[in-house]
Amino acid sequence: MSTSHSAVPGGKVFAAVDIGASSGRVILGRVTGGESRVELEVVHRFPNGVVEIDGGLRWDFASLFAEVLAGLRAAAAAVETTGERITSIGVDTWAVDYGLVNAAGELTAQPFSYRDDRSRAAVEPVHRKLDPAQLYGTTGLQFLQFSTLYQLASEPDLDGLQALLIPDLIAFLLTGVRRTEATNASTTGLFDAVAGEWATEFLTTLGLRKNLFPPLIQPGETIGALLPGVADHVGLSEDTTVMAVGSHDTASAVAAVPAEEDNFAYISSGTWSLVGLELQHPVLTEASREANFTNERGVDGTIRYLRNIGGLWLLSECQRTWASEGFQPDLTALLAAAAALPAGGPQINADDPYFIVPDNMPERIRAAVRRTGEVLPNDPAAITRCIMDSLAAGYARTIRDAERLAGRSVDVVHVVGGGSQNALLCQLTADATRRPVIAGPVEATALGNVLVQARAAGAVAGGLTELRRLIAAGASLHRYEPLDLPVTASRN
Repeated sequence: MSTSHSAVPGGKVFAAVDIGASSGRVILGRVTGGESRVELEVVHRFPNGVVEIDGGLRWDFASLFAEVLAGLRAAAAAVETTGERITSIGVDTWAVDYGLVNAAGELTAQPFSYRDDRSRAAVEPVHRKLDPAQLYGTTGLQFLQFSTLYQLASEPDLDGLQALLIPDLIAFLLTGVRRTEATNASTTGLFDAVAGEWATEFLTTLGLRKNLFPPLIQPGETIGALLPGVADHVGLSEDTTVMAVGSHDTASAVAAVPAEEDNFAYISSGTWSLVGLELQHPVLTEASREANFTNERGVDGTIRYLRNIGGLWLLSECQRTWASEGFQPDLTALLAAAAALPAGGPQINADDPYFIVPDNMPERIRAAVRRTGEVLPNDPAAITRCIMDSLAAGYARTIRDAERLAGRSVDVVHVVGGGSQNALLCQLTADATRRPVIAGPVEATALGNVLVQARAAGAVAGGLTELRRLIAAGASLHRYEPLDLPVTASRN
């Protein structure tokens, strides 16, 4: 999407607070050209990451929220000179993590990160109370040892506390209103995939209060207006509202997939890779559970039928390790060197929990290859190629499994998010899936966030099909064909 903008005095502008596990942005979105184009303007960027606090891996939430406020101040300043006004704010982040808030609305501790290993010990006790097949039959959620229910089972004392998922915690501090947005609620392991409500019987079985989480809210509904103190601090009007969007960033990203037909697969490619299909109903079969697929809520009540597999975290962690050793290769050059290597090299299981915790990632990858009986040179290009080949192979396996389990066929694969800029990964994905790959938009999450707000405000109309057409009309997309077909990488 264009980063330039066409200011319309008095026009509606929407602020997207979009935070990932490694960075965050505050972005302004404008619908222009007679509701035919969305323009984005990044007004603030900031780093994010886990830190070791009180013996665990946690998020420095105080700093994170300070950056959100700084971004909203920058957003207010950006529209002040144009005569525009910010109509609403939407917040999306990663899933599963939460903060615990007391009756006075105070955060009791910095929130744990899903990368902390504390929840591993809670898995077996939870499964003694709730059989995994029973859990899946209700929640449709793939097994991940860091899912919210296992994290909650690790808490020593929840008396008098309420759990707010990270985007809901940010919205609460902005508005004073406690709600749980449904797309993110569906990642907790405590949400009924069919009813679209909390699975209160699971909360009771685990000894958790039924009101441990605030009431649910759907994308497009208003959470509340900015608190007067917050509005004054950031320079926005007190009637500026915070709107529920697909607060799980993948829900917003999938809403912005520029698909023309229903027969598509998507890969939201970033720190993690979320690979799957968009369905109207969950798939809760035993075969689906054994394949470890998840059924998460999407915008407009859709089902994101997907598997969460490894992502570009592997490469970023390698880069961090290499930098600590005094070697900082240019990423473009590194990917070019990796692309020049022959196909058929060693691969790893990119979504093995072995790779979740930060550590010496190049050596971890080489050790995983050694366990397969192969050898991976201690060469950044070779390690990078191993990562790219492994991710592409994982994408292809996951899409084949999704087709089989959901009874759907896929004609095209859409890659959105940061990984859509990685030409090597996109081409390898086309080769591995034997499907055309359409890469882009990069800012899919922010676009999905903005469009849900814009639709709620009446700036655009229609369902997901209409929103996606709007995105496709203005996005810069690249198409990759499998290499043995006559057409190679080309621009859409």
